[in-house]
Amino acid sequence: MNPTEQNGTSARETPATRPRSTAPLPDRPAPRLGLLTIVIVGGVILAVIAGLLPRWRQRTRLVSETKELGLATVNVVSAVPGRAVSTLTLPAEIRAVVEAPIYARASGFVKKWYVDIGGIVKAGDALADIDTPELDQELTGARAVLAQAEATLALARTTAERWADLLKTSSVSEQENAEKQADLKLKLANVDAAKANVHRYEDLQSFTHVTAPFSGTITARLIDVGDLIGSGRELFRLADTDKLRIFVRVPQSATPSIATGLTAELAVPEIPGRTFTAKVVRTAGAIDTSSRTLLTELEVDNAKHEILAGSYAQVSFGELRADPALVLPSNTLLFRAEGTQVGVVEADGQVLLHKVTLGRDFGRTLEILAGVKSGDRVIVNPSDSLVSGAAVRIANNNAAGTVK
Repeated sequence: MNPTEQNGTSARETPATRPRSTAPLPDRPAPRLGLLTIVIVGGVILAVIAGLLPRWRQRTRLVSETKELGLATVNVVSAVPGRAVSTLTLPAEIRAVVEAPIYARASGFVKKWYVDIGGIVKAGDALADIDTPELDQELTGARAVLAQAEATLALARTTAERWADLLKTSSVSEQENAEKQADLKLKLANVDAAKANVHRYEDLQSFTHVTAPFSGTITARLIDVGDLIGSGRELFRLADTDKLRIFVRVPQSATPSIATGLTAELAVPEIPGRTFTAKVVRTAGAIDTSSRTLLTELEVDNAKHEILAGSYAQVSFGELRADPALVLPSNTLLFRAEGTQVGVVEADGQVLLHKVTLGRDFGRTLEILAGVKSGDRVIVNPSDSLVSGAAVRIANNNAAGTVK
C-alpha cells in the first residue's frame, strides 16, 4: 500500500502544494537593494553640491568684487547758498549825459576855429568857419537864375493882363488869352523853383559857420586851419558833463532790489576818500543772456566838473535784500561744446550731466544761477570722459563735502 494513501487525502496533497508556498522566498532581498541605491545616489549628489557650492560662492564674490572695482570712485560736494551781503559793489562806466560829434554840412576849407579841447561853450557859440568858394559861386548862379525868372514873370504878367483886356473887345480869341494866362502860371512856378534853389544854397552857406548845438565841453578837435572838409568828416566832439550817466551791470540774483529812484554811492579811484551820490534813473528791463546781468543807468550831478566822463568807477548799492545764489567750487565744472556742465550723482549711483548758468566768479568758487539745486551731489574734479548714465562710487558717502 502506498504510504500516501494511509495518511488520507490531506497527506497526499501536501507534497503537491509545498512548492507553491515557498516560491517567493528567493525575491525578498530586492527592497533592501533599492534603498541602498537611493542612499548612494543621494550621497553622491550631496557630495557634488558640497563641492560646487564653495566654487559658486567664490565666483559670485569675484564677480561682485570685479564689478565694484570697475566703478569709478569720486568725491562729491553739495551746492550751498553764497554769502548774503547787504552791500553790493560793482564796476561801472561813466559817460556824459549828452555827447555828440559835430559835422560840417558844407564842403570847403577850414578858415578858422575858435574853441579847442577842454573849452566850455554854450548853445549857439561859434566853433569854426569854413571857406566854401564853390558854394559861393553856386549861390551867385542860383540868384542870377532867380533874377531871370522874375524878369520873365514880369513880362508874362504884363502880356496876360493886356490879352485879358483885348478879349473884352473881342480883339483876340479865347484860345490865345488862355495860352497867355497859362504862360503866366508857368513863369510863376519857375520863380518859385528858383527861389527854393537860392534858399537851399543859402542854408548850405549858413553851415559854413559851425556853432555848438548845445552847451557843454569840447572833448575833441579833429581839424586845423586849411584842412579840406567834406560833408562826412567830424570836426569836433561836444559833451555835456554837468550831469553824468553811470552804467553798471547788476547780477541776476540782485535785480529784484534794483528799482528807479534807488540811491547808490559812486567812488572814483582818482578821487580817494570821496564818494558821490548817484540815483537809478532806468534799467534795460531785460536780462542780458550772455552775462545774466541787468544793464542799469544811474545819474550823478557833476556841476563842479570833478568827475571826468569816460572814467572807470565803482558803484555800491546798500540795503539789498536779494536771495544769495548757490555756489560751487570751480573744479566741479566741465567745459564742453554743449556749454558749461557739472556731473550730479543720482540716488541710484548713476551720473547725470546738468548744464549750468554761471554768475559771478569769486576765484575758488562761482555762482550757479541755474542748473543745480541745493542738496545735489556734484562730482569734484570730474574726468573729461564723464558721460550721463555712468555708474560711480562715492568716496565721501556721507556727502559731507561743502563749499567753503
